[in-house]
Amino acid sequence: MTERTVLISGAGVAGRTLAYWLARAGFRPTVVERAAGLRSSGSPVDVRGPASRVAERMGVTAKLREASTSAEALNFVDDAGRRTGRIPTRLFGADGDIELPRTDLAAILHDAAREHTEFVFGDSVTELREDAGGVDVTFERGGPRRFDLVLGADGLHSAVRRLVFGPERAFVEHMGVYIATLPLTGPPADPAAIEMYNSPGRAVAVHPSRGHGIAAFMFRGDAVPGFDHRDTALHRRLLTETYEGAGWLVPQLLEQVRTTDDLYFDSVSRVRMDRWSTGRIALAGDAASCVSLFGDGSSLAMAGAYTLAEELGRTPDDPAAAFRRYETAHRKLVEPKQRAVPAAAALLIPATRGGLAARNFGTRLLPLVSAARRLVPARAA
Repeated sequence: MTERTVLISGAGVAGRTLAYWLARAGFRPTVVERAAGLRSSGSPVDVRGPASRVAERMGVTAKLREASTSAEALNFVDDAGRRTGRIPTRLFGADGDIELPRTDLAAILHDAAREHTEFVFGDSVTELREDAGGVDVTFERGGPRRFDLVLGADGLHSAVRRLVFGPERAFVEHMGVYIATLPLTGPPADPAAIEMYNSPGRAVAVHPSRGHGIAAFMFRGDAVPGFDHRDTALHRRLLTETYEGAGWLVPQLLEQVRTTDDLYFDSVSRVRMDRWSTGRIALAGDAASCVSLFGDGSSLAMAGAYTLAEELGRTPDDPAAAFRRYETAHRKLVEPKQRAVPAAAALLIPATRGGLAARNFGTRLLPLVSAARRLVPARAA
């Protein structure tokens, strides 16, 4: 039997997980990535829930734990750095959850997949022509090739989605928030806690990450006309204007924004589509169903990639049926997370001073709520 070929566009979390599991399902995966190498945002992400089980089956859980961050709490601080509220990070997840820098997660998944995967860096898909037997693919740099299947795992600004389903504006919904992250040049003040400063509609956090800090800027704002997620000069200007006059460590952090060569900046967005596949082409990860905030995007990407590969392995001669089963199953995980984005924004970036005060007061009640839950036995179902 001829080995079926699959092109995966995008070497992120979804793409690398797909490559690993498709190879084990009898496919021959090729991953094409626009970036020149293994570069990925250093922002902390979570491997939790179904993604934890996927990691266990891949045999990478021990490596993920070695790379995990050490944050035990989220501390809210005022202009002078005084604590105004605190949330233990364990309240966000469950036993077995792992938080680690996205860079490390991507590298671990790459090591797991590379033995049975062809990786092509520094190139991208520019045209797709599908027929009954396969898909002819044109690349920006490499010569044309033909594959049995094409899977778009190329993120929020997916080229595969644009080529096959239509322009980005038809599917990507700006959620009223922008986010930027960058690695810091020194260690955080508290290696065991995330520190977050707020003013109405703005938040800045410093997150500990294996000996150095990561800064995150989050602010509310309408969609910027002509916004380009690759325009670093625009990103620096927006951050400087938005955080002018802010207190705490913000002036020093903005100095690093002006000089860093590793600034990530994008809209917090939600991708909504009526279908994630057509014929021999399907979408995975953020390309199909972006979820922003709280790091669930990476967990959903791993879980969805596993489900997609598993379903293709069940019916390799009928990819359309496999795509339908994958979409039906994975939407059940994605849709509740997408609905929760406004609540996450309300917690992290209250829009008013009253909202800030209510959030901070609420964090003081969390220990009492947690204790009450331990004392009151759960009702039988």
